Amino acid sequence: MKDLHPIRVFLKVAEQASFAAAARDLAMTPASVTRIVAKLEHTLGQQLLLRTTRHVSLTAAGSRVATRFGPIVEDFDRASEEMAQAVRPDRGRLRINAPVSMGGRLLPGLIDSFRLAYPNIEVDVTMTDRLVDIMAEDCDLAIRISGPPGDLSTIWRKVCEIPRRAIAAPALFERMAGPVHPSDLVVDTCLSYSADGAGEPWVFTKGTHRHSLRAGTAVVSNNGDFLYALAKAGGGIAALPDFITHAGLESGAVIPVLPDWSVASLWLMLYYPPYTQLPPLVATFTDFFVAYMRDMDGLDFSNAT
Repeated sequence: MKDLHPIRVFLKVAEQASFAAAARDLAMTPASVTRIVAKLEHTLGQQLLLRTTRHVSLTAAGSRVATRFGPIVEDFDRASEEMAQAVRPDRGRLRINAPVSMGGRLLPGLIDSFRLAYPNIEVDVTMTDRLVDIMAEDCDLAIRISGPPGDLSTIWRKVCEIPRRAIAAPALFERMAGPVHPSDLVVDTCLSYSADGAGEPWVFTKGTHRHSLRAGTAVVSNNGDFLYALAKAGGGIAALPDFITHAGLESGAVIPVLPDWSVASLWLMLYYPPYTQLPPLVATFTDFFVAYMRDMDGLDFSNAT
């Protein structure tokens, strides 16, 4: 069948067991419904419906047609809806993956504002601190905070740089000397943010001076909130984004370590599947995300892409 309309009409009559009820649902006249079903029966060479003055029921042939064509029409309608949503910038469902620490702090306000601006866009947010396989996870885009991506073939966009600093609890320096220079840091007291168990590279700069080291592996985690809580408890020194440490620094729960030295910033990035062009829905969120982040304090957009 090249035209699904007669099948749709037949399926509606079969569902309602009534030509009149089907006509009401389809906003058609009963005569039109009867004519279309009769033409379909002629085309197929089969009687599909048994008609009496009080009842309409399926013949064996009608039951076969309904069983075979019903799921086809449903799949066609579903695929058509998905395609229609994919080309609309303001309607559809968006699947986003984000890191746990950022997701818990920044995304609630962002998603709330986004939904106010685009109430017809539904949002699916999953949070994990590992870098997801964006194709396998079936995401439209992923948000990540990390160093520059090592895989240059990855499709990504650098939104801005997020400052970070080394912090620790004041109590830590009651039992050990505070460092004056990065070379004074004891690596086993440096908590590593890593997804593979390796020590995290830290780069400190002060004017023209630069010092690199690799944090220890005594404690390694891929969750910034955990490392912050451990550092606040006196368990070591962590180099973390300002959005995690800001409140603790304000309250004095943690203090800056080597405050005269800067720790290399992290990149806030958006990762995409291998689109040749961003789908309109993804482009809508991308533009909103960048604009929202620009309104936040303490972010560096000078080297954004």
